[in-house]
Formats: sequence, structure tokens, C-alpha cells
Amino acid sequence: MILISIEAVFAMSGDVGEVTILLNAMKSGDAAAADKLLALVYNELHTLAKRYMRHERQDHTLQPTALINEAYMRVVGNGTDWQNHQHFIGVAATVMRRVLVDHARAHNAGKRGGDLHRVELEEGLAFSTERSVEVIAVDDALSELQALNPRQAQVVELRYFAELSDEQIAALLNISTRTVQRDWLLAKDWLSQRVR
Repeated sequence: MILISIEAVFAMSGDVGEVTILLNAMKSGDAAAADKLLALVYNELHTLAKRYMRHERQDHTLQPTALINEAYMRVVGNGTDWQNHQHFIGVAATVMRRVLVDHARAHNAGKRGGDLHRVELEEGLAFSTERSVEVIAVDDALSELQALNPRQAQVVELRYFAELSDEQIAALLNISTRTVQRDWLLAKDWLSQRVR
């Protein structure tokens, strides 16, 4: 594996943002780039983690910092061909949801479906008190939607779980705001039918 220094990447990159430069340096094998990257994106990741945790049960054992650490380790080590800063944050949001779903599955390992509750989809996905079961139900439905329409699944994930605005999602996915809104309505209807 060829190592390229961060300085060399900066010199080659021109106008590319610092996060993108660090992502490229990480991909090229620069171990120090991961630490520098975390320092740059930590506040964004912490905001995402707090948003995700708002949708979790009150007695959840994970704290936002633990969620960030687990997600960051998975994101940095997954070998993604990073496009830019937005791509990184989008993947981090997805990975945070996966961490929470994995945690919910572990929490409910003994229950195995005997205690299911209704989950309603309105402007957001409203959860009842037994959230871990519902997190799993919504994740299963989102996985089905991902297979049918990956972009709609991303819109749901970024709008509901990461609480990004339509404009932020449009920029992240490189689509129009109108497309985000249409995808949200279609996905919300589809998920509502599946989760019932």
C-alpha cells in the first residue's frame, strides 16, 4: 500500500475541503488522518447522535458519545470510496442507525416478537414506550424499502433519524428539494403500510 502524506494530498487537491482531503488521505493509508478527521467532524457527529438518541427509549444504555465512537470505528474501517464531506456524514448517519438497531436487537434477544406494538407514521415516525421493538420493526421495513428504492430509504433515514432539512438532504444526495419531498411522501406511505 502506498502512503501519501496529507500535505501531498492538499497540494494535489486544489479547492477540495479539508474533510474530503482527510478522507482521501485515510484511503491512501495515512493513519493520522483518521484522528484529524474525527476532530473536524466530531461536532456534526455529536449533533447526529443526539438526534438519534431522542428517538430511543428513556432507559437506553448507549450515550451519544458511545454511539459516535462505535459508528466512527465502523465508518473509518469500512473501506468506502469517499466522495466528499457530505458523503461521509450520510454514511455516518446510516451507520449510527445500524448501531442503534443492533443494540435494540441485542436488548430484545429474549423477547423474540411476542411483545410487538403498533408503530405509526405521521410527520415523523412516532414510537410508543417499547421503542427497541419498534426500532427493529421500522428497520426491517426500511431494509425492504432499501431493496426497492434505495434513495427513498435514504431520504427517510436522513429526514427522520438524522433530522436533516429537505435542503440538506437534497445537497447530500445531489437531487432537488422537490424530489426529496416527493420521495419522503411516497416512502412514508409505503412504510406506514408495511409497519402496520
